[in-house]
Amino acid sequence: MKNHYLETVLLGLCLFVPGLSGAQDHYPSKSITIVSPFPPGGTSDLTARQLAPVLERIFKQPVVVQNRPGAAGATGSQVVANSAPDGYTLILHLVSISALPERDKLFGHKPAYTRDQFVGIARITADPPMLVVHPSLPAKNLKEFVALARKKPGEMIFSSSGLYGASHVPFEMFLQAANLKMRHLPTTGGAPAMTAVLGGHAVTWASPPNIAAPHLKSGKVRAFAQWGEKRLEAFPEVPTFKEQGYDIEYYLWGGLFAPKNVPPQVFNTLREAVRKAVNDPEFVKGMEKIRTPIAYQDADEFNAWWDKDAQKLAQVIQRIGKVTEK
Repeated sequence: MKNHYLETVLLGLCLFVPGLSGAQDHYPSKSITIVSPFPPGGTSDLTARQLAPVLERIFKQPVVVQNRPGAAGATGSQVVANSAPDGYTLILHLVSISALPERDKLFGHKPAYTRDQFVGIARITADPPMLVVHPSLPAKNLKEFVALARKKPGEMIFSSSGLYGASHVPFEMFLQAANLKMRHLPTTGGAPAMTAVLGGHAVTWASPPNIAAPHLKSGKVRAFAQWGEKRLEAFPEVPTFKEQGYDIEYYLWGGLFAPKNVPPQVFNTLREAVRKAVNDPEFVKGMEKIRTPIAYQDADEFNAWWDKDAQKLAQVIQRIGKVTEK
């Protein structure tokens, strides 16, 4: 009788005390927040908003997208890096998650966050940006664009989503390859960077295809090149830089991350849910609508790939050197 009573008490403890043998609280048991560290309308934001309702249906819990822009994505990254590793605060970040700590290192600053504060749940997209220009620019192709820029060294302006951010780095790669000098207008995200070109405050930038698409269709911008290895299926008329004599390649990828030390059970639940979500017809249709192809990698493959990509990016940052806003 006494032994039976003791067993009952221990079972009760396992049910109500977190961390005891496989009887942890069910995850998720409340709403999940996906932080987009950029303003609304950019690739991170658009992708997160396609993913959230599908995850919400899978988890049967609210999944909220929260924009936390600032410092080219560092502000939102810092918030998530320092949040509780319980699976309830995630971040949908871009390639700039790798670049920003390297920027801080370059300037000898304490980084807002480090890469090892995150673990990748999945890579979701990997799109090469496109060099788009304002239609008033007197150039019809990349060759003429380069010639025009050489006649006006340091005068033509390109915008970006922020210093050392996801669209600054590829444009600097192009400037290095073409031996050009242009002025840089950093903004707080992809949508503001495009607005700068549309408003005539800049003549060009490295735009994600999904942001460029409606403006290309309306004739408000033109595309001269893109950074991928091969032409984009949605824009077969836009040649790659490699086709035009510039050996540069870059992808504006997006992935979902959690703070490190998230419990294994929670992490596995997240990766399985995302795997289901990216194959869900609703998500596939939503990504087609925003013209962003899915390039899914599961956690193990993604984290290995991310490490190699970050190393390559660090070398580019070092070549750019110290650049400050003027």
